[in-house]
Amino acid sequence: MKTAGKETYRALNTYTKLMRAAESVTSRAHRILAEPKLTLSQFGVLEALYHKGPLCQRDIAAKILKSAGNITLVIDNLEKRGLVRRERDNEDRRYLTIHLTAAGTSLISTVFADVETKIVAEMASLDEKEQELLGRLCKKLGTKGGS
Repeated sequence: MKTAGKETYRALNTYTKLMRAAESVTSRAHRILAEPKLTLSQFGVLEALYHKGPLCQRDIAAKILKSAGNITLVIDNLEKRGLVRRERDNEDRRYLTIHLTAAGTSLISTVFADVETKIVAEMASLDEKEQELLGRLCKKLGTKGGS
């Protein structure tokens, strides 16, 4: 077995720390979703609609980094709960726009505020400059484009 060089070790070690930190913060911040019985994907859909307004399923999937097939099931479950509704386009009947219902808006406005408060508290372990640096580093890493 080939021994990993310093560059490989550093990259893998950094990646592991990044993933553990992200999972840990996400887990703590999203415990709030248990009481309203929302999955992380359902929260993502509701949050996208809350902040962006009605969207097609493809745009929602891209926004929350999920596959179109997965989003269909998530939206089906939200629709069954009366939190979203699908609306067909009059010009192109194949095109569906997803809208929040009044119940969905009420739920996400409360839940989002709670999650937002929790995330701010989680990030408080970093000072302002550290948060800004982490944000820049994550953006740089995330927009590298797989090269």
